[in-house]
Amino acid sequence: MITFESLGLQEPILKGIQDLGFIAPTPIQEKAIPVLLTGDRDFVGLAQTGTGKTAAFGLPLLQQLDIKRRQPQGLILCPTRELCLQITNDLKNFSKHLGDLSVVAVYGGASIVQQLRELKRGAHVVVATPGRLLDIIDRGAVNFENVRYAVLDEADEMLNMGFQEDINNILSKTPGTKTTWLFSATMPQEVRRIAQQYMNNPFELTVGNKNSGNVNIEHEYYVVRPREKYAALKRIVDYNPEIFGIIFTRTKIESQEIAESLIRDGYNADALHGDLTQQQRDKVMKRFRERSIQMLVATDVAARGIDVDNVTHVINYELPDDVENYTHRSGRTARAGKSGISIAIISSRDIGKIRQIERVLGGKKFVKAEVPDGFAVCEKQLFALVHKVHKVTVNDEQIEPYLERIYEEFANMSKEELIRRFASLEFNEFLEYYQDAPDLNVKEEKRTYGESSSNGASSSGMSYRGTGKFTRLFINLGSVDDFTRGDMLRYLCDTSGVRGNKIGRIDLKGVYSFFEVENDVVEKFQQVFKKAEYNGRSVRIEMSQDGDKRRSGGGGSRPPRRDGEEGRRTSSAAKPGFKRRY
Repeated sequence: MITFESLGLQEPILKGIQDLGFIAPTPIQEKAIPVLLTGDRDFVGLAQTGTGKTAAFGLPLLQQLDIKRRQPQGLILCPTRELCLQITNDLKNFSKHLGDLSVVAVYGGASIVQQLRELKRGAHVVVATPGRLLDIIDRGAVNFENVRYAVLDEADEMLNMGFQEDINNILSKTPGTKTTWLFSATMPQEVRRIAQQYMNNPFELTVGNKNSGNVNIEHEYYVVRPREKYAALKRIVDYNPEIFGIIFTRTKIESQEIAESLIRDGYNADALHGDLTQQQRDKVMKRFRERSIQMLVATDVAARGIDVDNVTHVINYELPDDVENYTHRSGRTARAGKSGISIAIISSRDIGKIRQIERVLGGKKFVKAEVPDGFAVCEKQLFALVHKVHKVTVNDEQIEPYLERIYEEFANMSKEELIRRFASLEFNEFLEYYQDAPDLNVKEEKRTYGESSSNGASSSGMSYRGTGKFTRLFINLGSVDDFTRGDMLRYLCDTSGVRGNKIGRIDLKGVYSFFEVENDVVEKFQQVFKKAEYNGRSVRIEMSQDGDKRRSGGGGSRPPRRDGEEGRRTSSAAKPGFKRRY
């Protein structure tokens, strides 16, 4: 078996690898590290996301630094702040036993003053997003004349995001004698041109086929009517009780709307997109890594650089405009040699794009799957609950004082009766919800006249006309309190005890917000919030001054619910597993 020791890495770096629990190198690491350790040849590495590219360039880069010279010797450019932070953290972990080595992250959305301070203290490696780095270069706050290695990570995505000119400007500030390493998941012509412009006879390494996907990923697609996409999404999620996934949308608005609709329905979800502040993004990602968020709804740009273990599913709510970006999306699952599933929810008109993606994936085929019926979902959820009981850890010492009373409560029940009642406790709700559930599959691959697959809410199955049954309220909390719309929805539900589908559009401002609620719960909100506090100050709710003039019907983000449903409120502290959404 190939080991990290056999690749030529020095003992201090090997100790850092061992501390992280790495045992054997991945294919890209095995093939790239010996070449990069020579330090004298430009390099192009093509490998899918999640194959270990950061260690492939990071380990040899660290080994060749002169730690005694506290000047930038390595420059790493990447497309997003999440990836910037991930690379920085990885390099710090790898170099733990190398001594006083400094790695500084430079990215937008954080304090530039703090970043300037860190650069002034001296950095051996600078990891940066292009836009923020140009700002710092323009201030004359960093000198790259001693850079020996420049790394372009996720080069294809940096070009997709329009960083071509920024990259040119930044690299022009580095010595012509430097060595350039380029890593990418795909190799479009634009990336090829960068290689030709900045590299001299580079060593090119491809792990897997160019532009192909991870072999450990299964690809499925479901064909539904555009207006039933959201219903199909929920049913697919319900059919996979242990799902821990990322849902991809095309637009920021759509990601926010879908996340809010899922929250209203009791799922542990949140949105990640470019309109969030860095603090809000960090909070969302922290919750996702801790698995208190079960589904992250994200745009392509926001999700770049997300490196979270054990993502089971990637769901393409909308296929990307650029079919090559599909490989980046699907690469969020099946990381570090594990398996995963990439799902596309499409209308009939998108089948041609599926065939295009198959060609990009090197001929790997999608499996056409059927949206499960209500009975199949109920069965899956029931046995997920049974399996959960098998796996539960019993704290004998803590539960012992209560056992005698528990036994007394169940004394008149047989084992069979107890099991029936226990299983029905949760099963009945799913059974009621999915009873008479319609078939969502499109049997014939043709569109019904008048149906559209536009990107907006009208295609998501979440757009509803106003009914005149909502009242607009004012609350003295807003984005200055670090609320997103999803956070505000959770706060309103948890504080009032009202379930999410009774809350309509949320209009988040700076120090205040407006939100809509069904008329029959207005009085409850007013009563509950009379004594409510948030971070030590009183929360005030009032009727909006323009409440009689406006009615927005929930902003197109309330999924359909059955009349008369009584339910449990969504808890933001709920954990993945058997979900409560009624």
